Amino acid sequence: MMCMKERVFVMVTNFILRAVLGMGLIFFINHYVLPDENSLAVGMNLLSFLTSGTLGIPGVCLLYGILFYRTL
Repeated sequence: MMCMKERVFVMVTNFILRAVLGMGLIFFINHYVLPDENSLAVGMNLLSFLTSGTLGIPGVCLLYGILFYRTL
């Protein structure tokens, strides 16, 4: 059974890993998938970091979905 310190460490590590991978995915999509002059680029900021860290890849999809919905 894990103690409380181990659980917190695992949760923080998991959050940071998801956030860094999410920001990398946003960078990849913005620079290599979308055309150069596209208004659907998600900004790389604290809100994006927190969203991708909390929700993971679905959070990144949510950010692009909100941005797409806003352009309709």
